[in-house]
Amino acid sequence: MSKILFIGSGHMSEAIIRALINNNTYLPNDIFVNDIIEERLDYLKTTYDVIPTKQIIDSDIIVLGVRPQDTWAEIVQQLNPKNEKTILISIIAGITIAKIKQTLTINLPVIRTIPNTLTDTGYGYSGVATDKSDQLFVKQDLVVKFFNSFGKLEHIDESLLDIFTGYAVAGPNYIYYFYESLVDAGVLVGLPRDIAKRIALENLHGAASMLQLSNKHPRELLDINNSPAGVGINGLYELNNSDFTAGLQRSVKASVKRTVKLGKK
Repeated sequence: MSKILFIGSGHMSEAIIRALINNNTYLPNDIFVNDIIEERLDYLKTTYDVIPTKQIIDSDIIVLGVRPQDTWAEIVQQLNPKNEKTILISIIAGITIAKIKQTLTINLPVIRTIPNTLTDTGYGYSGVATDKSDQLFVKQDLVVKFFNSFGKLEHIDESLLDIFTGYAVAGPNYIYYFYESLVDAGVLVGLPRDIAKRIALENLHGAASMLQLSNKHPRELLDINNSPAGVGINGLYELNNSDFTAGLQRSVKASVKRTVKLGKK
C-alpha cells in the first residue's frame, strides 16, 4: 500500500484522514502526520491510530495542509523526497501553483486543490487544478482514489480556484445558515423545535432531489408550487422584500475576496 504524508494537522487535514480511513483508501499505519503542535499529533494518533512524525518522510503523496498565513514557503523549501514518484497536493487557500513551484528546490508535480467540507458524507466537489506539465498526474489511480474518498472531483482552471473556494467550499455554510433560520421561523410561528428541524431537513433533502430528478429550472418548480394569491407566493413576496438574494450574493463575493486576500499575503 502507498504511503501518504500530511504536513499540517488542522480540521481539513483531519477530515480527509478520517475519510481515507473510513473508505479503506489508506490504512492508518500508512498515514503520516507532521505538525509543530504536539497536542494535535497526540489527538490524531489516539483517535485514528495514524503515525505522527517530525520528519518529512518519503511518501507517494504529500498533502500540504498548513494555513496560507503560516510559514508554508519554509516548509516547501525543505521538501526533498527520495521517491521520484512523489506527488505534492496543496490545500493551501490562495497560494498558486507557480508560487509553490518557484519555492520548491526540486522538481515535483504539484496539484492544487480546494477540498470540499462535506468529507464524511461523500457529497460535495473538490476543485482540482494543475499546470499543463502535470495534467497527467491528476488522472493517476492513486490521485483519483484519494479525491474520491471524500466526495467528487471537479477539474477546473486554476484561475477559478479562488472563486470555487468562496462559492463551493464555503457553500455548506449558507445551507447551514438557511436551515437554522428556517427552523427558527417554524418555532416563531408555533412549531416545537424538534418538529421544525425534521420538517426543514426533509424539505432540504426533498427540494435538492426534485431539482436533480425533474431537471427543471427552480423557477418552474416555484411556479408549480405557488397558486395565484396562495400561501406560498405571499411568503415568497416577503422573502423578496428581505434582500435575501442580494445578501446571499454579497456573502459569496466576500468569501471570494477574502480568499484572494489570503493568497496575496
